[in-house]
Amino acid sequence: MATISELIRSEADGTISFGDYTLGAKAKLDNFEHQGDIYKVKTFSEITKLERNGMFVYESVPGTAVMNLNATDTGLTFQVEGPEDAQITVELEDESEYDITIDGADAGKMKTNLGGKLSLSVELGDHPVDVKVTKC
Repeated sequence: MATISELIRSEADGTISFGDYTLGAKAKLDNFEHQGDIYKVKTFSEITKLERNGMFVYESVPGTAVMNLNATDTGLTFQVEGPEDAQITVELEDESEYDITIDGADAGKMKTNLGGKLSLSVELGDHPVDVKVTKC
């Protein structure tokens, strides 16, 4: 299983990868610049959290490693892995409906709350899981 040893990094394709669920103690990295935005990551075995420009982007309980996170106006895509199933919360557009695909399987449609948060459960195991969230 892979972790992001730098805690967060820019990928050649313009996406970002972050998180290290193997850490026993909290680690964080502030002021990481990527494509004009400033990111902050906090991660360890119990939680992984990402903020962009001081605003919530991603949180998982327990901690995870996220590869190739790509957020657009119409949704987001990423790969996630960790030692056990995770509850993931992402920030999207307020009160909007999104189609969720997890590891190629349709997980249905979900609506964000007033704050734009959407929570989903992901079964993790021996390989990274692809997650795709697309605005309807």
